[in-house]
Amino acid sequence: MANPNQNNKNQNQNQNNKNFFNNNPLLAFALFSIVLIMLFKSFVGEGEGIGSMLQSNVSQTKHVKYSQIKEQIEQGNIKSVKLTPSTVEAIAEISGQKIRYVAQNVPTYDKDLIPLLEEKKITYEGVMGSGWFSEIISMLLPILIFFAIWIFLANKMSKGMGGGILGAGKADKLINSEKPDTKFDDVQGVEEAKDEVKEIVDFLKYPERYIELGAKIPKGLLLVGPPGTGKTLLAKAVAGEASVPFFSVSGSSFIEMFVGVGASRVRDLFAQAKKEAPSIIFIDEIDAIGKSRASGGQMGGNDEREQTLNQLLAEMDGFGTDTPVIVLAATNRPEILDAALLRAGRFDRQVLVDKPDYEGRLAILKVHSKGVKLAKNVDLEIVGKQTAGLAGADLANIINEAALLAGRFNKKEIEQADLLEAIERAFVGLEKKNRKISDVEKKIVAYHESGHALMAELTKGATRVTKVSIIPRGLGALGYTLHLPDEEDRFLKQKHELLAEIDVLLGGRAAEEIFIGEISTGAGNDLDRATAILKDMISVYGMSDVAGLMVLKRSQNSFLGGGMISTDYSEKMAEQIDSHIKQTLNERYAYVKNTLNEYHDAIVEMATILLDVEVIEGAKVREIIETFEKEHHMPSRLAHSKAPKQEEVQTQTANNQG
Repeated sequence: MANPNQNNKNQNQNQNNKNFFNNNPLLAFALFSIVLIMLFKSFVGEGEGIGSMLQSNVSQTKHVKYSQIKEQIEQGNIKSVKLTPSTVEAIAEISGQKIRYVAQNVPTYDKDLIPLLEEKKITYEGVMGSGWFSEIISMLLPILIFFAIWIFLANKMSKGMGGGILGAGKADKLINSEKPDTKFDDVQGVEEAKDEVKEIVDFLKYPERYIELGAKIPKGLLLVGPPGTGKTLLAKAVAGEASVPFFSVSGSSFIEMFVGVGASRVRDLFAQAKKEAPSIIFIDEIDAIGKSRASGGQMGGNDEREQTLNQLLAEMDGFGTDTPVIVLAATNRPEILDAALLRAGRFDRQVLVDKPDYEGRLAILKVHSKGVKLAKNVDLEIVGKQTAGLAGADLANIINEAALLAGRFNKKEIEQADLLEAIERAFVGLEKKNRKISDVEKKIVAYHESGHALMAELTKGATRVTKVSIIPRGLGALGYTLHLPDEEDRFLKQKHELLAEIDVLLGGRAAEEIFIGEISTGAGNDLDRATAILKDMISVYGMSDVAGLMVLKRSQNSFLGGGMISTDYSEKMAEQIDSHIKQTLNERYAYVKNTLNEYHDAIVEMATILLDVEVIEGAKVREIIETFEKEHHMPSRLAHSKAPKQEEVQTQTANNQG
């Protein structure tokens, strides 16, 4: 009995073969031509031999060596000879029979052969090749082989790039078309952004309600925000809530090496979306094709990216008021987008999807912790407070990293310690326990970090210490002092807080000078950051008398950071700024050294414990300082033992300025 599965397999194979030749007619023709030519080439010699047999009534043909033919010539048995570039054919009469001798692969002619044939009075003829047809075939064969290979490779490349010759004009392979099941409840930490896009959902559900009123359909909505804040997830939630098709594509996928490909793909994308209307088109990283054209481009600005952008603008203008297709786009660099893309009628609205605040981080942590096993004593509020400045993607990674840490130690549940370690990895980096550090370097690092920790605890406006470690982490940190806020987010910093941050940064270098007797290169980054803070205080925040209220730097609206651009100012002003920065750093450094000398024994104890156990918690740092103050009958200067009163802030500010 035949196996039905085998029959189906054979049928599928036959169908695949048919589809292959149907989809590649030129390749099939080339392969057929090659096979036909090869058969002709192998048969052409035999065909001419058959013709000779018919003309000469040859009874048989023998393939022999050239030397045997020559012997027959010398014996007088040969009646006629045919010479070609690669063969010698001779007709012999032996015992009344005509025999055809053929010697193939003869490299060159024997120079004595022609005189021998004339001496024996044997008829001979020379043929330069196998005929004019064979010569033409020999020339065409390499061309056909190359043509077949080119078609085969072009077909393979087109399959990987969206169809057509090198994928020109087809966006099917580049578009992710789906109906997401993501809802607004799955998107947390961006409540304001969700409120902005809910109107889009209502329109996609009930477009006729707005059309009857004469309202124009909103054509585009631009989601702006730092990386990892959930822009793509929010776009999916809009489609999921409205239950409409969701066409997502990356901006970079429109750009190819051939001019016109990107524009054709844009047309194809919008055509598909209109067929499925109401629908949503989502273009991620739209800045890849939407950069400003003001600066121009190569070849006078008429490059592939600009043609793609022009087509996108034309397609968005082509929407009618009765076409319920919404274009959502995401970028973290809105400042570089073309003005024509942002005008009313295209991307009508810009929605900020910013990094979450404390409440938002807590909600995000709860969402991502649903699928993991947390211990009962885990407090996500602590994690939310200690992850200020992190985006939703960072928080999801912290939960996953904690789960990996728990699994590594064969734990059944994720504990609070795992989450705190994951936070440290996010801020500082991985531990480098295998990095070998000499005892001298360990001592330097221990006193350096102790200086940072002491100044952080004694300075009003500084962030309290969470942990001090001399275990190397990240790419180059031999030790670190971790400062994590234990209160809600702060969006502004006062002058005394900036000066406090400078004091903490200078504490490491001052400790090296006092307790080691010599400074090292470890304070390089601290000095750089302290100098940058002072420069911003002078040139951006107006916190000094050098420039007064005059702003010497202007800031760009950039989510990637580094958006400060210096403006022109006189050399005299530059000299005054440099002089003020140098003087302020010297004053702060002297104040820090005096403070460390005053708490000399506390620093020594802190560094000794670090050299012994390598890591101490912030609570232990505060305990060491409190014990020292009690033993020396000193009033407590711990900055975080209680909230600073207004008069204390003013006093500290005056001291810092002095």
